[in-house]
Amino acid sequence: MAQIVAVTACPTGIAHTFMAAESLRRAAAQAGHTLHVETQGSVGTEGTLTSAQIAQADLVILATDVAVDESRFAGKTIVRAGTQDAIRDPGALVARAGSAGVPAAAPLHVVGITACPTGIAHTFMAAEGLEGGARKLGYTAKIETQGSVGAGNTLTPDDIARADLVVIAADTNVDLSRFTGKRVYVTGTKPAIKDGAAVITAAQAQATVHGVTAAGGADGSSPDYVAQAAAAKAAKNAGTPAFYKHLMTGVSHMLPFVVAGGLLIALAFAIGSFQFGDQGIFIYEDRYAGTLGNTLFKIGANGAFGLFVPVLAGYIAFSIADRPGLAPGMIGGFLAGLTGSGFLGGIIAGFLAGYLVLWLTRSIKLPRTLEGLKPTLILPLLGTLGVGLLMMLVVGKPVAAALTGLTAWLQGLGNTSAALLGALLGGMMAFDMGGPINKAAYTFSTGLLGAKVYGPIAATMAAGMTPPLALFLATLVFKNRFTKDEVEAGKAAGVLGISFITEGAIPFAARDPLRVIPSLMAGSAVAGAISMAAGCLLRAPHGGIFVLFIPNAVTNLPMYVAAIVAGTVVSTLMLGILKKPLGADGLPLNAARTPVAAD
Repeated sequence: MAQIVAVTACPTGIAHTFMAAESLRRAAAQAGHTLHVETQGSVGTEGTLTSAQIAQADLVILATDVAVDESRFAGKTIVRAGTQDAIRDPGALVARAGSAGVPAAAPLHVVGITACPTGIAHTFMAAEGLEGGARKLGYTAKIETQGSVGAGNTLTPDDIARADLVVIAADTNVDLSRFTGKRVYVTGTKPAIKDGAAVITAAQAQATVHGVTAAGGADGSSPDYVAQAAAAKAAKNAGTPAFYKHLMTGVSHMLPFVVAGGLLIALAFAIGSFQFGDQGIFIYEDRYAGTLGNTLFKIGANGAFGLFVPVLAGYIAFSIADRPGLAPGMIGGFLAGLTGSGFLGGIIAGFLAGYLVLWLTRSIKLPRTLEGLKPTLILPLLGTLGVGLLMMLVVGKPVAAALTGLTAWLQGLGNTSAALLGALLGGMMAFDMGGPINKAAYTFSTGLLGAKVYGPIAATMAAGMTPPLALFLATLVFKNRFTKDEVEAGKAAGVLGISFITEGAIPFAARDPLRVIPSLMAGSAVAGAISMAAGCLLRAPHGGIFVLFIPNAVTNLPMYVAAIVAGTVVSTLMLGILKKPLGADGLPLNAARTPVAAD
């Protein structure tokens, strides 16, 4: 019989943390071993391992998806795995304790990124140096090169999850957001070229955990609620299709243009109404040229709104083909505006440009001395030529006709049909709260702003505010349905709700999805339906409750507020009905007294 200690932890510190712990306990009991498990979760550390338990241990199992403090296990044999490994095959991990001699931990797996300003010679030489250095030390390595034609040998989420060490050998800025929770060492390309093995050795000694406080300290301390919501959102979006990721890259870069433009247009209407009364709503007409309201309208409508489709298309292409795709994508998006195909044409242009440039990048082979011509001359020229011809001759007119038909249909909806559309958009906003379905509803509604269709975005914002607001209200009215930590977190959820940050509801939904998600969807559907049926219009696509104070930003403001309140109340009541009172241990009063967690 062996003595085993284990630590389990996942980014949100909820489901997988406890499921991995329970799986390891069962496997150890079946094998006749003694196991002590420490869980590092969103509510703090439970079952903290004592010094005596660690000293007596024959083996340490770290089933974690985030970095944990390993210093207390110095001198012990450590088996590293993810929480999924512990859930799917805990017996394989526990079996190592029964093996003769208890095997040593696996060789270090190193991942890294190399990059230089030109992205040609030093980038690849540094990668070769690190890979050779890893082989020399008996380690495995995978190095991503961020060159002038985009990323090569790209690190996958699985590569990063398995990595014991991250080495960045770069002379330019590199985005480290992918490596949160990993031990990261940053240096230049020259040391890696000179002696890759020395760089990796130095990294082992000097690497620091990147961004660990964003999701909770390594000591198991609880993260703040906003960080927990962000981590939950990231975990929810992990593994989403490439198509969605490319689209969301474009949307995320587009949003500042849409928000700035929408708010400026709303301010223009407010100033126009103040100066000219009810007729000031037509501040965009030539008779108001030169006035402050008309000037603000032009900045918002012709400036910011004129750019959002090219930016959307450009960054979709950038996500697919890296920097070489940016210019063809933006030009394709601009042509979408010229052809009248709007945001639908922009999305198509972005994907066409991205995949065309990616194909050209892989197909055109040049000597290394001429590689610099590809990103500056060959790829922009051929990519723009191809996308431009396709947009002008093939894509533009059919998509423009489809967009015109969609716009006419939306503008001609009756109250009943509008309510059904609003309910659908509302339900989508609450279904995955920041995930692909939520973003599909929001992207659809935001894109219609360019066609001057303002009803759907009003419905989506009302429906997006409802989930966290309902949880805030429910933690006040039905306190016995929530743990003390959830009641406290409800306050932060309320702040996120009034700011139109739907993701504030994710941690609650992750703990109890079967009761929370249907409750939130019902309320959001009600909010969206009332908003659309009442003819509420919103010219600023973000900002939450703060936008409501801008005159003329919202049409039919009383009914819009009523929609948000009604949706919040419906979700609150359903949460009170579906969720059961909790005992002192945080479990439903009629539940078996064993830890249960659900994604």
